[in-house]
Amino acid sequence: MKTTYFFACLPIISSYCQATSAQMNTIQDSSNSEKFNILILLADDAGLGDYSCQGNEMVKTPRIDALAKQSAQFDRFYVCPVSAPTRAEFLTGRYAYRGGVIGVTEGRERLDPNIPTIADYLKKARYATGIFGKWHNGGQYPYHPNARGFEEFYGYCSGHWGNYWAPLLEHNGKLVHGQGYLSDDLTSHAIDFIKKNKEQNWFCYVPFNIPHSPMMVTDSWWNSWANREITQHATDSTKEDVLHNRAALALMENLDWNVGRLLDCLDSLNLTNHTIVVYFSDNGPNGHRYCKGLKGIKANVDEGGVRSPLFIKWADKKKKGDHISQLTGCIDLLPTLLDISGAKSQINSFPQYPLDGLNLAKQLRGTEGTVSRSLLTSWGDEAAIRKDSLLLTNDGQCFNLLKDPAQHHPLDLQDESMNTQLVHYMDTLAILKQTLSTPFFTVGDPREKQVKLPARDGKVHGAARRSNKFPNCSYFTNWTDPQKDAFTWQIDVIQSTTYDLVLHYRCEQRLLGSSISLTTTIGNEKNALNPNALHRILATWRVDKAFYKPMLGADLDRVPRQESYFPSFTTVDLGPINLQKGKQTLMLKANTIKATEVMDVYMIELKRR
Repeated sequence: MKTTYFFACLPIISSYCQATSAQMNTIQDSSNSEKFNILILLADDAGLGDYSCQGNEMVKTPRIDALAKQSAQFDRFYVCPVSAPTRAEFLTGRYAYRGGVIGVTEGRERLDPNIPTIADYLKKARYATGIFGKWHNGGQYPYHPNARGFEEFYGYCSGHWGNYWAPLLEHNGKLVHGQGYLSDDLTSHAIDFIKKNKEQNWFCYVPFNIPHSPMMVTDSWWNSWANREITQHATDSTKEDVLHNRAALALMENLDWNVGRLLDCLDSLNLTNHTIVVYFSDNGPNGHRYCKGLKGIKANVDEGGVRSPLFIKWADKKKKGDHISQLTGCIDLLPTLLDISGAKSQINSFPQYPLDGLNLAKQLRGTEGTVSRSLLTSWGDEAAIRKDSLLLTNDGQCFNLLKDPAQHHPLDLQDESMNTQLVHYMDTLAILKQTLSTPFFTVGDPREKQVKLPARDGKVHGAARRSNKFPNCSYFTNWTDPQKDAFTWQIDVIQSTTYDLVLHYRCEQRLLGSSISLTTTIGNEKNALNPNALHRILATWRVDKAFYKPMLGADLDRVPRQESYFPSFTTVDLGPINLQKGKQTLMLKANTIKATEVMDVYMIELKRR
C-alpha cells in the first residue's frame, strides 16, 4: 500500500547531492563472492569519549576496545545530533529530512514508508533480518519495523523507555514483558536470532537502550562506580553532573559486556570470519562529561554532539586497526555494507530512491584515499555543513576541524558554496516542519493485527496533562474536568475495519465510578474540540475495575530522572468498534467524574477482528 507524502514531492535533491552522485551511487564489484552476515551494534547516547580506546582512563570497555583494534576505525565519522534522524539515515542511506524525520516524538520521528531500508535490500538478497532494541522511526504500520524489512522485532518503538527491568515490550507487534535487565535481555534475543539462522545469511541490528536515561543501573554494575572519582572532565566542566556521569559510565561497562556476549556468540558458532561487525553511536553524550575536548553534547551540531566512533570489522579488510580519515556519515553505511557484504546487486532494486551516502568499500580495501564531499546536520534552530576539513554553522562560524577540532579559533574565510548549501537546507527544513506539524497516525493497514496508540502519539487538552514533558514513554494523568479535559489521537484509517477496543489504564479504588466515552470526529483535533462538532460514539464505560501498583524503576535509579516513572497498567476490553476510512480524531472524555479524577491512561489498543 503506497502513501503519498508532501516531502516526497519537494525538489529537495539539491546540488550537494548531485555533485557527487557518481561517487555515492556506484557500488564496486567485490572480489569475494561470499555473502557476509552483518551485525550492527548501536549505542544510545554514548559520546566519543566514553571508551577507554578513545582516551577515557576511568571507564573499562575491553571488548569494544578489542573490536576497535580488529576493525577499520573511521576518525571523522558523523551522525545526527539526536536519535531518530541518525537511525533513519543509517536505515536508508539518505538524509533524514528526505524521509520526513524531523523530530523524536509525536509522529515527527516516522520514516517515510515508501523509502526502502537496509533490511528491505538485504531481505531481497535472502538474508534473515532482525532488530533487537530501540526502533524510534514509527510505531504503527506501515512505519513499524516488521513493515520495514525486519522479519523479527523484539524491543520498543519509542524514543526512550521508562523502565529497564522486565519492562513492557513488543515482539513482532504483540505486547510482552521482558526478562531481567533490558540491555541484557535484548542481547539474549539477538543471540537467539543468530543461533537460529546460523546456517543462512543474516542481518542482525542491535540498537541498545543505553547509556540513554533513565539512569537505571543494577547493583552489579553500579557498586564499583558509586563513589568512584571523576578524574577526566567535560569540555565545559562547570556543567558536569558527577552522579549522572558515574551512572553513564557504569552503563557503558554493561554495554561493553553485552557487546562481548555477541562477539563470543560469533566465535562459538565459527561465524566470526563470515560476519561484518559495525559499531557506532546515535549522537553525542547525554550530558557534560569527558569528550576529548570537543565542543557540544547531544542535541548540538558541534563536534561533541555529532562525532561518533565507527568501527567496521570485516574479514576481507587486510589491515586491521587502520585509521581512515575520510569525512564520513551514517548515510554511508547502507551503500558500503551492501558492497562489502556481497549483496551489492540489490542496490538497483529501488532506483527511484537514489542514495545520498558514499560507498566506502574502496577505503576499506585500501584502494582509494580520501575524496571531497559534504555532510549536513541539524537540530532545532541549529544547522551545520562539513566539507572536507571545514565546518560552517548557521550562526556564521567557520572552523578548520583538522587544525582546530575543539573549535577554539573561528576563521574569517568562508566557502560560499557551503553557505549556499546550508541556506537551501535550512529553507527546506522550514517547509518540512510546517507541513509535518500535525501528523495523523496510520490505522487499518491489513498487515497489522494490533494497532497501538500510546499517549506519546496523542494530545492532551484542558487541565489534564502528560506524566512528563517528554512525550516518549509518557501517560495521561490529572483527568479532573469532564468539560475541558480530553485526550485525542489524530488517525488516518486506510481502510474501514472492525476492531476490539482495549484500554490500558490504572485507577485507584477510591476513584471508581466515573463514566467515559471514546468518540470519533472527521478531521483534526480542532474539529473534535469544537462543541458543535458531530461526534460518533464508539464505546462507553463506567470505570468499575481498580488497578494501582507502585511506580517501577525507582529502586535502580542512580540519578533523579527527567523522564516519567513507568507504572504497571491493566487493560479493559471495551468491545468491538468500526472505524471508517479517512482522517479523523479519536477523543477520550469523561461523561461524569465520581471522585476527584478519573484514572491514568497509557494506550488505546485496537485488535483486528
